[in-house]
Amino acid sequence: MASTHSVELLSPAGNLEKLKTVLQFGADAVYLGGKAFNLRAGSSNFSMDGLKEAVDFAHALNKRVYVTLNIIAHNRDVKGLPNFVKYLEEIGVDAVIAADIGVMGLVKEYSNLPIHVSTQASTANWMTAKQYYQMGAKRVVLARELSLDEIKSIKDKVPELELEVFVHGAMCMTYSGRCTMSSYMTQRDSNHGMCANSCRWKYALVEEKRPGVYYPVYEDETGNFMYNSKDLCTIDFLDKIVEAGVSGLKIEGRNRGVLYGATTTKVYREATDLILSKRPFEVSPEWIRELDKYRHRGYTTGFFHGKLDRHAQRLDGITDENYVLAGVVKEVVSPGVYHITARNKFVPGQELESVRPQGISQKFSVTKIVNPKNGKEMPDSKPGYDYIVTFDTQLEPLDLLRVKSPEHDLDEN
Repeated sequence: MASTHSVELLSPAGNLEKLKTVLQFGADAVYLGGKAFNLRAGSSNFSMDGLKEAVDFAHALNKRVYVTLNIIAHNRDVKGLPNFVKYLEEIGVDAVIAADIGVMGLVKEYSNLPIHVSTQASTANWMTAKQYYQMGAKRVVLARELSLDEIKSIKDKVPELELEVFVHGAMCMTYSGRCTMSSYMTQRDSNHGMCANSCRWKYALVEEKRPGVYYPVYEDETGNFMYNSKDLCTIDFLDKIVEAGVSGLKIEGRNRGVLYGATTTKVYREATDLILSKRPFEVSPEWIRELDKYRHRGYTTGFFHGKLDRHAQRLDGITDENYVLAGVVKEVVSPGVYHITARNKFVPGQELESVRPQGISQKFSVTKIVNPKNGKEMPDSKPGYDYIVTFDTQLEPLDLLRVKSPEHDLDEN
C-alpha cells in the first residue's frame, strides 16, 4: 500500500561538506549541531557563521535544516542557550531537536522555532507523545525500542502529531541512547555528546575475590563483544514504517564519513520515492549491494518486529568494510579530466567506482595523476592533497570516488 501522507528523508550533517553531499544525494532535510548543546561533540559541528551558511545553502535548494539541542541539560548549560536560540531563529533554522523539557520551555520563551522532541526523551507511548504535543511540540522522534504496531498505535491516538523514527545507522545498547557507561568508565559524558562507545569494547569476567584475574568469555576466538549491537537497516520494510504513519525517516551518523552519508541517502531516497509513487514496493538488489559497501557492523532490523535477540549483536567486534572513499570531484577541468581532492591512496591503472546522486555506480580506471602545482605526473595520490586526474568516464562536481578497501586503516571521512 502506498503512503497517503508526506514523508521526509532526514540525513546527518557533521560538517558543511557532509551537508552539501547528502542534500545533493536526495535528503529533504539535514540535522546538525552547533559547537555546544548537542550530542555529537566528536563531530566537527558548525560555528555560528557555519550555521548560517548551512541554512542558506539548504534553503536555496528548498531543503530544511534542524539543529540539535538535545543534551540532558545541567544548570551550567542554561546560561548561553537564550542567545543561541534567538540566533537560530534569526538565521531561519526550520526547527530545533530537544530532549529536555526545560530546554523546550526556553525555546518557546525566546523564539517561535518549531520543536521536535529528540529520541533521547524516550517517547514510547501515546500518552507521552500527546503531552509533548500539548506542550507545543510539532514532531516527536520516537524511542528506538518500539515495534511497528506500537508506532501505529501512537499515530492513531495522536494523529495531529508528526512522528519520526531512525531507519538506518548505529544502534545504542541502552534505552534510547541514555547511557552512563562512558561517564563511569572514561569520565566522558554521553549525554553531553562525548560518548566513548564503551559498548563496542571487548569484555572479560572478573571474580570479586580474584582481582586482576581475567576470565575470557569466548563467543569465538576473538573474544566477546556482548554489548556491540549491529547497525540498524530497515530498507526491506521501509514501506511498512511509512504505512504506520511516520512522517520523518531518519538516518543516523553525524560522525560518519561522506561516503556513508551519500550512499545511505541515495538508497533511502530511491526507496522513499518508490513508496510515494504508489507503485508496488520491491526491494532492489542494488540497494542491498550499496548498503554493504561502506563500513558497518552487520545489520539488524532493530525493534520494529519485536524484541531483539542475540542475532542483533556483533559478537566478534569486527566491522565490515568493502570500499572506502578515494576522492571527491571538485571541478571538471575538461572532458575526462578532473580536479580531485584525494581521501585515500589510489594509483594509475587502479579501478575506482563513481558514486553519484542518480544511476548505478560506474567502474573505471585511473589513467593519470598530475600534481596541479608543477604539472608533474605522480605515481600515486596522498590523502588530503589535490590532483588533476584523468578517467575514462564523465563525472560532475561533488561526485564521489570509492576504491576497494585494502587491509590497512584508511580515512573514511
